[in-house]
Amino acid sequence: MNIATFFTVLRVLAIPVFITIYYSSIPGSHLIASAIFILACITDWLDGYLARKLNQCSDFGAFLDPVADKLLVTVTLVMLAANYTSPWFVAPAAIMVAREVLISALREWMSSSNQRNVVAVGYIGKLKTTAQMLAIIVLLAADPDSFNVLLIVGYVLIYISAILTLWSMFIYLKSAWPVISQDLKQKSS
Repeated sequence: MNIATFFTVLRVLAIPVFITIYYSSIPGSHLIASAIFILACITDWLDGYLARKLNQCSDFGAFLDPVADKLLVTVTLVMLAANYTSPWFVAPAAIMVAREVLISALREWMSSSNQRNVVAVGYIGKLKTTAQMLAIIVLLAADPDSFNVLLIVGYVLIYISAILTLWSMFIYLKSAWPVISQDLKQKSS
């Protein structure tokens, strides 16, 4: 295991830690959980940086990094949906989780056709991830039971994330459509 992969694994291991702290009765537990999530987000950047800088790119690391990202975001969105039970939160969270599943499956299918580069992460995908991480950080730190500035900012960011999620999904599907339609034509012939 190299240092880049170590940070990816650390991101996965952080998930049960911040969930436990978030639901604990420790004073400031929401803020502590948010801080741990921030550290996990930093490891997302750090593992990629170190893999490139130290020439430690590996097939396993390339596989594990997006899995760690999806686990971190999806588990956290589900956890937050348990606290923010309003449809105004659950709807954008569900959109984001559904998109993650769809695009992961699309990438896997495209990879089996040696076309994974067609759905490689683009600028909008990175922007979506940034907005999503910021929204989650803010909503983890906010008190879901009281109306406050953090809550408003969190909701605005979660809607920006949902819009970027749909936009990036459309871009990936549009890019993949020629391969999908060709496959459909071959199957129907």
